Amino acid sequence: MSQQFERYKAPGSATVSEGWALERLTPPSRLFGANGLRTGPDGRIYVAQVSGSQVSAIDINTGAIETVSPMGSDIVAPDDLVFDPEGNLYVTEITEGRVSMLAPNGTTRVVYGDIPVANPITFYQGRLIAGECRVGGRIMELDRNGGAPRILLENVPMPNAFEVGPDGMLYFPVMGTNEIWRVSLDGGAPETVADNLGVPDSVKFDSKGNIVTTQVGSGQVLRIDPRSGERTVLANLTPGLDNVTFVGERMFVSNISGYVVEILDGGKSRELVPDGLIWPLGLGMDTAGLLYVADGPFSYTLRPGSSRHLAGMLFSPGYPGYSRGVAAAGPGEFIITTANGAVARYWPAEQRSEVLTSGFDQLYGVAIAPKGAVVFAEQGTGRVLSVQSGNVETLATGLRKPSGVTVASDGTAYVSESAGGRVVKLSGGRAETVLDGLQKPQGILALGGSLYILDAGGKELIKCDLGGGGRRTLASGLPVGAPQGVTPKVLGPIGTMSGPMGPFAGIAAGPDGTLYLSGDAEGSVLAIRKVQGKS
Repeated sequence: MSQQFERYKAPGSATVSEGWALERLTPPSRLFGANGLRTGPDGRIYVAQVSGSQVSAIDINTGAIETVSPMGSDIVAPDDLVFDPEGNLYVTEITEGRVSMLAPNGTTRVVYGDIPVANPITFYQGRLIAGECRVGGRIMELDRNGGAPRILLENVPMPNAFEVGPDGMLYFPVMGTNEIWRVSLDGGAPETVADNLGVPDSVKFDSKGNIVTTQVGSGQVLRIDPRSGERTVLANLTPGLDNVTFVGERMFVSNISGYVVEILDGGKSRELVPDGLIWPLGLGMDTAGLLYVADGPFSYTLRPGSSRHLAGMLFSPGYPGYSRGVAAAGPGEFIITTANGAVARYWPAEQRSEVLTSGFDQLYGVAIAPKGAVVFAEQGTGRVLSVQSGNVETLATGLRKPSGVTVASDGTAYVSESAGGRVVKLSGGRAETVLDGLQKPQGILALGGSLYILDAGGKELIKCDLGGGGRRTLASGLPVGAPQGVTPKVLGPIGTMSGPMGPFAGIAAGPDGTLYLSGDAEGSVLAIRKVQGKS
């Protein structure tokens, strides 16, 4: 375990080749997103991070973060968590469909492994209760000794983080109906407690017995009197809120994007962990100098030299879905590949998107050919395809995890094989090696007569000519890919909300030739450019 103030500890500083300069456009993130929150027996806040497969503990006074269950460990994609009186930590693993326990001595074991889209969990008077955040979800009491669960309620439209109230009933948000329900721990018919909310995704109780609930859609934190139904807005934050916990009388709220804030009186809040990027993934810059940053459930636009702006998120109108690959198609217009297997055109300022084609297996990089065809990598099948006017054509098959794609000015497509350690040129349905000896190439860009390759395994940015000659390392020690010595576990799908969530370190270029890189290890966007007057 280690205390830190950023999530990624690099073995050294990034270095650049002579004549080039590197800068961060956004600061490193401290967490890999922020999902479930729970106050531990030591008074610290424990936060689950789905995308980073990590559980961390935060000191609420100093802000210091300690990694409790790191990326690459037995716990995968933790979404919510709870302690029992003995100090055992129970975690729902949303992509694995299971609940695991982390004991104080550091050992882990699976408590129950058949709970698709496992998300909410709570502990009450010796009873461990968990649920499935999916349409038709179940809420069940688990036997901690491995016996069959007892079903409390079935066919719930996406229940989320819940808690037992002062009356001994289980209160839970129902995202699919925009309501809060309650049910007896003995089972029976549920009752509606509150409706017409802002898509509630957590329910906890304050010391006075009031419901406190976060709204993922509206960004509000609400207090609801379960007896009278009276509502009070405690804070207006940003969409994407995930969970809430109390440390004594102090209230803390998380956002999926990665921030944790303390809610103060009068609608005010205090930052405990600043907002950040979950990854980021693909990048694309339009001709007007607007950089689009795909960050999975969130996407942002950024003009170098100014603050980023939220372009869209999973619960906002017109968002194409969990976004990974990006290509700029025009001013304010972008082509996106989603983790749900769709290629979409997206106009974030208009909150509008249209699907160009769908039904694919693990889409990654995307590029636009000179004549308008959209070329994209389907990693799950090892194919590269194109779509134009609704017609889909297969350009190559049998590739080893195709990741990034780019199209040169003459229409030739180039692809990085993240598992093959090479870059290939597609010609007549065949893949010809252009550059090999790489570790895990991902983002790739054809610019002028050169190729730029972001190698997430080697943590390098490499330049060569389009034929593979003149290879040169422009930057090394970049904060991309997995931390040194860590082999991340594969993140599977989350029900119908997202397909498998693999990382992707993207690259884009601005009109002035500046290169933009996804620093997905530390959660930053980087810029590398030639120093004026240097060759």
